[in-house]
Amino acid sequence: MRGLIPTAWWRSKARGSEISRSRRGHNTAKRPRRNARSTSNRRLWRRTGIGAAASVVVLGLAGLWYGGWVERGVAAAGRALLAATVEAGFKVDDVLVEGRARTKRSAILEALGVARDTPILAFDPHAAKRRLEALPWVRAAIVERRLPEAIFVRLVERKPRALWQHQGRLAVIDRGGDVIPGAKPEAFAHLPLVVGKGAPGHAADLLAMLDSEPELRTRVSAAVRVRDRRWNLRLDGGIDVRLPEHNPAAAWAELARIQREHDVLGRDVVIIDLRMPDRLIVRTAPDAAPAGEDT
Repeated sequence: MRGLIPTAWWRSKARGSEISRSRRGHNTAKRPRRNARSTSNRRLWRRTGIGAAASVVVLGLAGLWYGGWVERGVAAAGRALLAATVEAGFKVDDVLVEGRARTKRSAILEALGVARDTPILAFDPHAAKRRLEALPWVRAAIVERRLPEAIFVRLVERKPRALWQHQGRLAVIDRGGDVIPGAKPEAFAHLPLVVGKGAPGHAADLLAMLDSEPELRTRVSAAVRVRDRRWNLRLDGGIDVRLPEHNPAAAWAELARIQREHDVLGRDVVIIDLRMPDRLIVRTAPDAAPAGEDT
């Protein structure tokens, strides 16, 4: 009859629908997703565990270091190694020194800081050089290890060149114009005397100029620096020679020539003024002025 559906067919359809729905439900069901935060946390814990272990190792090593274990171990190994080198013959047996004239042997050995049988590989030449150059008479030093058993030292000592008088005090200066610490002026009374502020820095040029005329040089007893610009020379007999600011060597050579030809220093003069390039001014006793006066 129209409109009637057989029961068996409906049931079949119904079962098919149930099966279809079941399959659709199975196909469309969402798969469970991994929890991203959980995975990240697991990785974080893994990394944190590695970092913690590394930190424990580092802290342990630091504890050993600050506790002195590592340092003492390294020091002990170093001492054992140096002892082995001494047994092998690498030890200080001789110290050779060249250029020593005024520096005491004891001061050199103290500056080197070595004794016989000291491990030569433990000796520091650079530090010894610095200590040697701090000694009063030493201007420069060369220090070498000559394996297996010798230390070689070459000294360049300061050479006393003049006495410097300033503010009522005397000091010994070397050729470079430096004061030599500890040098006693009374032991160098034979040296030329330079006077005044700035005199040490110009003393080398002055002395070279004076030495260019040896006969005249022997008459000079002192040189006075005037306003740190030029020199007045005091000669035997109280004669004051005034040198120019510029080209004093030419004036000095001219005075030497005049002395050879006219024996000007043998006359009754107290001042010879060479500051004018084209003339020589000689003053006799009535017109005398104090030495070092700048007129």
